[in-house]
Amino acid sequence: MQPFPHHYTVTVSGTGAGTLLVKSTGLPDLPTATPAEFDGPGDQWSPETLFVGAVASCYLLTFRGIAQASRLEWEEVHCDVEGVLERIERVTRFTEVHVNVKLQVPPGSDEQKAQQLLEKAKQACLITNSLNARIVLKAEVYQLEATPI
Repeated sequence: MQPFPHHYTVTVSGTGAGTLLVKSTGLPDLPTATPAEFDGPGDQWSPETLFVGAVASCYLLTFRGIAQASRLEWEEVHCDVEGVLERIERVTRFTEVHVNVKLQVPPGSDEQKAQQLLEKAKQACLITNSLNARIVLKAEVYQLEATPI
């Protein structure tokens, strides 16, 4: 890892209406637009969906690193994130972020350890650590039953 501080630069360009392009060196351009909830087309990524996507991606990448360091074997993970946007005292902001995770582990795995690592990922995720919204984690660990041959 490179020493801190790290710097991330993004440029956004567009015209008075329509799609904006989010750009960063070495990455594909990402078209964005206003979401349907704010009378936009609703067919492209918006700042709101990018925000929620950043939480989901960061959480899972953090979990992946923690699981690897802890030598936890797992099969598959699925993460649904819902951001709750509210207008409170004339300020619009995300007040809650619900992170719902389902982790499949191999038969015979230590499900309690897996659950603890999912919790640890919530504590270590740099995106959720940067927010003042309430973060709610609902994590489920399950094993598929071995099928007899």
